[in-house]
Amino acid sequence: MSRWVVAAAVAALWAPAATADPTSEAVLVNPFGDPFVQATDGRPCAAPRGPAYTERERRTEAHSRAERGTTCWLAGRCTEPNAYRYDAANATAAVASLRADRSLVDSAIWVTAQRRFIYLEGCVAAAAQAARAEAVVKALPDVDRVIPTLALPGERLPYAVAGAASCATGAGCRGPSR
Repeated sequence: MSRWVVAAAVAALWAPAATADPTSEAVLVNPFGDPFVQATDGRPCAAPRGPAYTERERRTEAHSRAERGTTCWLAGRCTEPNAYRYDAANATAAVASLRADRSLVDSAIWVTAQRRFIYLEGCVAAAAQAARAEAVVKALPDVDRVIPTLALPGERLPYAVAGAASCATGAGCRGPSR
């Protein structure tokens, strides 16, 4: 087979992908296996979307994760060669700490762990409760940063919701870049 035939065949395979509408891409839920756990469930609150990406976002994120994961070690801030290696233990510790704190019993908080960052999403009864949840997790030894997106009563949820219709198109589902 000539190389022109092979090139034409490859081009034909890539053409539909290149012209596809990016909003029609299926959303992959947690393709990197990031820990995503509900820590407390003491009040009604819509579940967050959690770590979700389209295939295109997954490819971009995979490259970024390789760079971000090793930066911590190269800078001498991590003993592990990749910051994502802390995720499972950090999620477990964050969930245990949030559940053990009696002042958070009437909250609904989900934890996502990514490269020593802990994302807190959910609903709390008061601003003091949100501050307490952040402080409890920030005190953990291998947590670099805590990023809370917690709603107070009557507030609009500051995160994408699991199963939201707009998420079928990938629009507004991922929230802030993690």
